[in-house]
Amino acid sequence: MVRLDDVIEELRSHHPDADVAMVRKAYVFSAAAHRGQVRRNGEPYLIHPLEVSYIVSQLRLDTASVCAGLLHDTVEDTDVTVEQIEADFGEDVASLVAALTKLEKYQFTSAEEAQAENFRKMLIAMSRDLRVILVKLSDRLHNMQTLVHLREEKQRRIARETLDIYAPLANRLGINSIKVKLEDLCFKYLHPGEYKHLADSIQKTRDRKSTRLNSSHRY
Repeated sequence: MVRLDDVIEELRSHHPDADVAMVRKAYVFSAAAHRGQVRRNGEPYLIHPLEVSYIVSQLRLDTASVCAGLLHDTVEDTDVTVEQIEADFGEDVASLVAALTKLEKYQFTSAEEAQAENFRKMLIAMSRDLRVILVKLSDRLHNMQTLVHLREEKQRRIARETLDIYAPLANRLGINSIKVKLEDLCFKYLHPGEYKHLADSIQKTRDRKSTRLNSSHRY
């Protein structure tokens, strides 16, 4: 499990002069806002924004983006307002959280509608601030990594939306690491039989290689 120190260490590796005090403040703020909330797997909700902020830091984004990762669900899921975030963290962080909150409010009834509408909204957000899209992709990646705790119907819907919208968006932005991870996770939920067969084949190949390597070390 990711710790706050991991986030800070990753951030400072790319931005030595990062405002670490602000990141710690955002963490405490998020912890207070989400106190008592849990995810479907029973874990404290705070783990999600912490994981998102770590992915954001791995993308080499700035302090404001990492703070937005920690705070991105506070307005949507708690009593916190954008005005409160602006008062505590400044206009830059508040604008990112506000944009992310707006993206969360769109619901779609079909893959075709999702492609047309969601892609358009994201492109609008991107034209204003690319960081919004990158934090959103980080959020989606962690949601996909914890999709196992949802019912099958919802797993497939989210995986299809991710494959239709978010993976291509990551590809268009040249973020291959996120694109590949999203596509692999989508394959797992959209084609579980094929995924298991492939995973088993890969594991068997690894086991054979490990056995041969261990045997060679005996001589």
